[in-house]
Amino acid sequence: MPTVIELDNLRVQLGRREILRGISCRLGVSGAGKAIGLLGPNGAGKSTLIQTLLGFHMPVGGRARVLGFDCHRQPRQVRSRIGYMPETDSFIANMTAVSFLRLMGQISGLPAETALEKAHEVLFHVGLGEARYRQLGTYSLGMKQMAKLAQAIVHGPELVILDEPTNGLDPAARQRMLKLVREMKEDHGMNVVLCSHLLRDVEEVCDEVVIMKDGQVVHQSDLEEERRSNRRFVELEVMGDDSRLAGALAAIGADGVAEGEGRWRIVLQPEMEVAAIWKLAAEQDLLVRKLTHRRDSLEEIFLKAVGHLRQTPGEAAREEVAANGGL
Repeated sequence: MPTVIELDNLRVQLGRREILRGISCRLGVSGAGKAIGLLGPNGAGKSTLIQTLLGFHMPVGGRARVLGFDCHRQPRQVRSRIGYMPETDSFIANMTAVSFLRLMGQISGLPAETALEKAHEVLFHVGLGEARYRQLGTYSLGMKQMAKLAQAIVHGPELVILDEPTNGLDPAARQRMLKLVREMKEDHGMNVVLCSHLLRDVEEVCDEVVIMKDGQVVHQSDLEEERRSNRRFVELEVMGDDSRLAGALAAIGADGVAEGEGRWRIVLQPEMEVAAIWKLAAEQDLLVRKLTHRRDSLEEIFLKAVGHLRQTPGEAAREEVAANGGL
């Protein structure tokens, strides 16, 4: 199984301005059924990267490959394997949904009869079955988002690129969209690139994440590995004699540092449950006034990657504990 996306020193220039500045990375290395989050502030180069993968921009240096095919030298092979849901509407407003999807299916290489059959099937799949004979211009914003998703997957692509798929959706419709994305990768083996400003969406459905800034990749990680290695930390406030708490924490494999007046910062091992801290406090005859536990969020990882945070809260906690003799 080839890598889903492979970028090798990719450089793209629009006019005199270099937008993508020597990007190198491999995404979706482990094969089919992966969701990759593409993140970055406005102007980071995300849209230019997507358009380059689709063959609309010619690199001035390096190369981009999708599913083993060169985006510049083999554009037909790439496009036949990609589905694209754009951020902006690109419908023919006076066409019915089923006619539009049939057209898109035929453009993607399906025979006319198969394209019509798939159009009906996909519209029912995304919840537009009852509205498939309505003109697209009469659709609500949420219905248009679902129709855009439908046209992206009508031909059964191996890779689907979704640009801001939950834009303008109410909470119920947003959950429906994310459920469909999960089904695409888990049940149908499709690879997905999800470009979104909503980090919670990426955190919910993606397996990998790449963060861009100023035309370069500033962070890339496997989110599952990040979740395993990103050790939790606890902020604890207690009343009572906590002089023996540090030793008790060390005995159960946790590291903690006292911050004064009953306040503690504790770093937990990945396999450790927070219930162990409650039990320890009870054994030490301590009254718990506050206990919060968390991991670094994708938002905090993002803010650090683009330079808005010096370090994440988890890194700060580990640094503080290490400076006081833990870890």
